[in-house]
Amino acid sequence: MSVNFNPQIMINVKTLGSGIKKPNEHRNYCLYDEKKVNFLASNPSESLPHLIQYLQTSNDENGVLEALFAIDKIADSLNQKNPNGARDLGKIYPFLSRFNDTDSPEIQVMLSGIYRKTLVPDAFGPLCAMLNKQINHPVSKFFDPKEETGGAILEYIRAYGAGFIYKPSSTPIFSSKFSGLA
Repeated sequence: MSVNFNPQIMINVKTLGSGIKKPNEHRNYCLYDEKKVNFLASNPSESLPHLIQYLQTSNDENGVLEALFAIDKIADSLNQKNPNGARDLGKIYPFLSRFNDTDSPEIQVMLSGIYRKTLVPDAFGPLCAMLNKQINHPVSKFFDPKEETGGAILEYIRAYGAGFIYKPSSTPIFSSKFSGLA
């Protein structure tokens, strides 16, 4: 993957994570450098290769969070242009999947949000594993990551044909006795 040189993008990517404020007892969400993230999100074709390169090499949790937030904003803008536009970001899943087994609830929430928008089939299993980890080993005292992860799982079920898979007329609970309710 070739990466073009753009000094503004390079500076913004180089400073990812600086100044981020994580959730605390007064705020249940992260605060990011909106100017930096909006700049990266407004130039997706130039920013994405740099963000991917950053995610491939960085172990800085704050930087990873801010990079994922920029990708999430890119997904939002793609969905505004086309209802399924963010699905085009599915090709970056291999670079995001590096963080699927993280213990960071903030990164789990960001991944869940991105996966919810891109609906990459390979992300469904890791989302279920994340939810299981969040249920059995809660690590966040300021917010509940299960909400976003569970919502992403529900979106996968909705998007991939729950109506086709779970036909009300063919399930035992909707037998002839209840057929008028279906």
